[in-house]
Amino acid sequence: MLNIRTLTGLATALLLAVSGTKAQTAPVMHAADIQLQLQKLNTLGSVLYVAAHPDDENTRLLGFLAREGKYRTGYLSLTRGDGGQNLIGNEQAELLGLIRTQELLAARRIDGAEQFFTRANDFGFSKNPEETFTIWDRKKVLGDVVWVIRKFRPDVIICRFPADSRAGHGHHTASAMLAAEAFKAAADPNQYPEQLKSVEVWQAKRLLWNTFNFGSNNTISEDQFKMQVGAYNALLGKGYGEIAAESRSQHKSQGFGVPSGRGNATEYFMTIQGDAPSKDLMDGINTSWARVPGADAVAQQIQAVTKDYRAETPSASVPALLAVRKSLLALPDGYWKTQKLKETEQLIIACSGLWAEAFSASAEVVPGGPMKSQLQIINRSNVPVRLEKVTYNGTENTSLARDLAFNELNTIPADFPLPAETPFSQPYWLQDPHPLGAYVIRDNNMVGYPENKPSLTATFFLRFGDQAITLQRPFIYKFTDPVKGEVYNPLVIAPPVISYLQNQVYIYTQAAPQAVPVKIRAIQPGVSGKVKLRLPQGFSADQAAIPFSLKEKGDEAEVVFQVKPQQVNGRQLTDTMSVSVEVNGKEYTNSMTVIAYDHIPAITLFPPTEARLVTLNLKYNGRNIGYIPGAGDKVAESLRQVGYTVTLLGEKEIMQGDLSGYDAIITGVRAYNTQERLRYWQPRLLEYVKNGGTLLVQYNTNGALVTNQLGPYPFTLSRDRVTDEHAAVTFLAPQDRSMTYPNALTTADFNGWVQERGLYFPANADAQYVQPFSMKDPGEKDLSGSTLVARYGKGKYVYTGLSFFRQLPAGVPGAYRLFVNLIAK
Repeated sequence: MLNIRTLTGLATALLLAVSGTKAQTAPVMHAADIQLQLQKLNTLGSVLYVAAHPDDENTRLLGFLAREGKYRTGYLSLTRGDGGQNLIGNEQAELLGLIRTQELLAARRIDGAEQFFTRANDFGFSKNPEETFTIWDRKKVLGDVVWVIRKFRPDVIICRFPADSRAGHGHHTASAMLAAEAFKAAADPNQYPEQLKSVEVWQAKRLLWNTFNFGSNNTISEDQFKMQVGAYNALLGKGYGEIAAESRSQHKSQGFGVPSGRGNATEYFMTIQGDAPSKDLMDGINTSWARVPGADAVAQQIQAVTKDYRAETPSASVPALLAVRKSLLALPDGYWKTQKLKETEQLIIACSGLWAEAFSASAEVVPGGPMKSQLQIINRSNVPVRLEKVTYNGTENTSLARDLAFNELNTIPADFPLPAETPFSQPYWLQDPHPLGAYVIRDNNMVGYPENKPSLTATFFLRFGDQAITLQRPFIYKFTDPVKGEVYNPLVIAPPVISYLQNQVYIYTQAAPQAVPVKIRAIQPGVSGKVKLRLPQGFSADQAAIPFSLKEKGDEAEVVFQVKPQQVNGRQLTDTMSVSVEVNGKEYTNSMTVIAYDHIPAITLFPPTEARLVTLNLKYNGRNIGYIPGAGDKVAESLRQVGYTVTLLGEKEIMQGDLSGYDAIITGVRAYNTQERLRYWQPRLLEYVKNGGTLLVQYNTNGALVTNQLGPYPFTLSRDRVTDEHAAVTFLAPQDRSMTYPNALTTADFNGWVQERGLYFPANADAQYVQPFSMKDPGEKDLSGSTLVARYGKGKYVYTGLSFFRQLPAGVPGAYRLFVNLIAK
């Protein structure tokens, strides 16, 4: 079956809906920023902060070190936060990691630090480092930390956490342990010797622990080394408590908006390794140009240009900065020469008022196809600058040579064929499937980078008198939104055709065929070929391949296969189906995912087009479900796929509608943390239960609840959780109706779960609640409160801390059977 429709301007329509945050383009540096950067030229010190996750970093300290101390400052987060929860959408796992990566980069743009990562995957909450290191490849992750230290060359390394249980999370503890090991290993030529082809060994002066007072966990004392970090920076017009709040509030997917702090603030430190500081963080470390032989004149030149700088005429500093650059070039090659040369050239560009960018006429471009683009450059000062040539994609254009006249915008066409070998826009750590715990990185030189290097870059060759400076700009896509104005987005390198499956999971409760629609979209004109399904053993389709033909870019076609399992009864299968689209003898297996939020740049990636096929012995009781959205999950979509009719409920439906028509009502994850109106809806929902309905409440955190009356009888929420997804489960009430109807459950229904069993289990539950089973992590006590079931009036109330929001989208058969039982009447 083949249906075709034309979608004119589809790519543009998609991008109009995405983030208004600018992608990387010509960076803005105000006069005050320039003055701070001039001061930073005479500071040759560096600090690396190490922790486990996005949000672990001390943003006030990072901002103080980078902008007040003028040190080169970095944050090494071992993971990208992939295992956490999402308060702004339904992205999980790797997609959530992409969001949190960009949130960290947004935070660093505010506090002035740099961002680094290892290959470690955040697999969810870990109770101790022993568990963490059974999943993380300790040697590889340690090697990544060593690599970052050897490249960044920090004088001081600071841990956020201690290497013991006070860290509160196995990943936290592991980050401190790895930092301590890497402190020594980075200086040892026998450790990771293969790295020494690209970097040198490095010994930091000291490793400190930035102690803390979080809630009841107070690790600070007055005999520890202290720093006053509550300063006010007049050039920025903010104190570091204000900068910290703005930076930390970028972690929006975690709901970490915080108020600004003002006034004095003290940070405390314990020495873990190396020399203990006495009066200053950099005690015993020369942070002046004296650490570079022969650089005395450089220090004097920088001091003079800083003293003579005038904010109203930054361009007047360009001649002196060019002299600084010439002196830097005369120094022997070395780390600080390279770093300060880069900073000096950025200052020359900024003081000259130079602005340049390279942008594509299309949102997406295809390798091997044409690329229409433009370059623009303008000199907004009276500094004499000559454009000598521009290179892009291996093309050198010298015919563009010209003096850049004051305030005259130069627009340069730059059309060229995109090389066929240009890689698609795929994050480097997601190019290959990865095992639990670590990403697969093809090029080890990419380790540490927060994101890909731009695939396409234009280089402007500029001449300032007798000095040549290059200015690079990545190609981006920009368009005008009628509401947001000029919008910048990263340029997307895409395959010629992409495919989509309607569902993430297909559930088979009988051996009848199901329609599996596959949507095909053309990214370039004139795409034709055939679509095939790659089916696992035990499944078959009615057709081997279906042809399609699309005339224009943006056209779509939908082909429909009928897929069925060979048998269902008595047999449960879980396997993966994928889609292959053949065009001109080449197969493409990519879908396209766009993640769009206003606080970060749009994220585009091309994961495989695939879905889980699950055969399942499943019986139902009632099919009409009401769903109250929470922080974001895919449970409603999963239930629809099984055959339920799911209606999203809001104020009107709950307060004015007839709830009796729903066989069950379900609240999404963390709904009682995020849905303020549940405070007023709760009496109506409990009345619905009392009159014969079924209410299932999914997990919430134990802080900031909109109401403490979560159920008809009292209970509280704890921080108890079972993180081992293989943890044994004991049935405490095997004859309870929720364990037997409509599906007879066994402990086998807990096989194949992913990431965890559950979290934030109820505690102190009233005797009216049945607790149907218990479970525990290795070496811990049994926890019986993961799920509570109670009769209330004529109906049933269920609270569950089990992580169905992970299990159902993953197609875990037993999770479906248990969930259906819990919502059954």
